[in-house]
Amino acid sequence: MDVKIESSWKAVLRDEFTKPYFEQIVHFLKMEKMAGKTIYPPGPLIFNAFEQTPFDKVKVVLLGQDPYHGPGQAHGLCFSVQDGVAPPPSLINIFKEIQSDIGIQMSLRKGNLTHWAQQGVLLLNAALTVRANEPFSHSKIGWAVFTDAVIQKVSELKTGIVFLLWGKFAQEKQTLIDETKHHVLKAAHPSPFSADKGFFNCRHFSKTNSLLQTQGKDPVDWKIG
Repeated sequence: MDVKIESSWKAVLRDEFTKPYFEQIVHFLKMEKMAGKTIYPPGPLIFNAFEQTPFDKVKVVLLGQDPYHGPGQAHGLCFSVQDGVAPPPSLINIFKEIQSDIGIQMSLRKGNLTHWAQQGVLLLNAALTVRANEPFSHSKIGWAVFTDAVIQKVSELKTGIVFLLWGKFAQEKQTLIDETKHHVLKAAHPSPFSADKGFFNCRHFSKTNSLLQTQGKDPVDWKIG
């Protein structure tokens, strides 16, 4: 199957694209389109996380769960929204923690995290698509098998990656990571429902940069806009 995905990822994930589950994902999405359903993100942006962060550039992995399901929000990067869209509450809490942790003044009006992705932060949602206004509507169609394979390939083929696991769902992916050669940082989810239960003051942004610099890698410039 000719999947339009960045070439280094295409090589790493080649086997996945020939498996029955992946063909079922493609078939399901085609059926949704034929039924007139609106799907986010738009087709060309489904694999945007891979486009912005080629496999050989990955140094941090941030795991999300489901794409945003409102118009104009999702563009294939977890927690990120397109230009001109106000940051949702979880992203605002992320920005507040950055300000508290490393003192960078973040604009609370912009939420496009492409700048992070281009520096090697893989912004990976567990499901890569969603039906408009129906959260988690595509969470059971096979995407989790694919994105679990992505995490496993990163764990297997790279070293020294910093994995950011926020919330119970992301932390369940910890079993896919070889912690003898990678770094796992865990905290509560930045959602307003849980941010004050262990996300605020987690200092993951300074800790990530410290871990990267210890390996001789460039720190992430967390400022956007």
